[in-house]
Amino acid sequence: MSAGPRAAVTAAPYRAPGSGSPATHSFGVASMTDPLRRVAMRRPGRAIREADPELWHYAGPLDAGRLVRQYDAFAACVADSGAEIEWMDDTDDGLSDSIFVFDPSFMTPAGAILLRPGKSLRRPEVALHETLYQRLGLPVIGRVEPPGLAEGGDLLWIDETTLAAARSFRTNQAGIHQLKGILAPLGIRLVTFDLPVWNGSAACLHLLSVISPLDRDLALVYPRLLPVALRQLLRDRGIWCLEASDEEFEASNGLNLNVLATAPRRCIAVDGFAHTVRLMRDAGCAVTCFKADGLCMPCEGGPTCLTLPLWRE
Repeated sequence: MSAGPRAAVTAAPYRAPGSGSPATHSFGVASMTDPLRRVAMRRPGRAIREADPELWHYAGPLDAGRLVRQYDAFAACVADSGAEIEWMDDTDDGLSDSIFVFDPSFMTPAGAILLRPGKSLRRPEVALHETLYQRLGLPVIGRVEPPGLAEGGDLLWIDETTLAAARSFRTNQAGIHQLKGILAPLGIRLVTFDLPVWNGSAACLHLLSVISPLDRDLALVYPRLLPVALRQLLRDRGIWCLEASDEEFEASNGLNLNVLATAPRRCIAVDGFAHTVRLMRDAGCAVTCFKADGLCMPCEGGPTCLTLPLWRE
């Protein structure tokens, strides 16, 4: 959904620990659908394999073997797209949700913003992201501080200078206000929308739970939960909305909507939801599916959630 091709931003040379030579790293994101060049991910560790489903709001006990196999299949899809994967360290820290790396930080054209998750169990994950950026030599341009709350799943690039943010159980007005202050010097405008209560504060309803951009002029949406003002903005921008069915949204716990664009009209989606996939393919999208019934559906996190874009161009 970006306004057009953009050049990558390149960090200043730095010396990695133990390295005798300088290195440069490309980064920068201002689109949901520009080609994905570089992404951070974290493999499932013991924390999620042995997670207490009641504590972490998972749908019953997890099948650890199936979860890991499905994660590896998804990671292979990401690698096959041409994206370079930067793996985050697994330090056996007990953070079950930390494989869903999209939420604790957010990349901009100038560097990363460290967020503050609304789910309190996830707040220690922010330190993992800060460590990642330090290791890669990527700049951090700001941080959301208390009482602010913000999660990446509530942030959506409309174009290179417009970012949508949702007020939700995971992102509050204080967090949005801080984000506006961080983004304003970059010439990026933040537009805000409200999400409904839906299934309550324990469940995960992000802005990206109800919309997945597929190209600069195409998005997959669940119309019943899409904010009215956002729908009008999409229409005004000439962005065509493919409307997913009630049946598949309910059957997937919303994960049929969680689609990762690896390039314009190229995406990765969870398997088993034929109507949703057909909608995208009929609109000219190349869709790669992977089995996710043991990974995404029980844990409320899909392909977008499992990846942290570091560089799109």
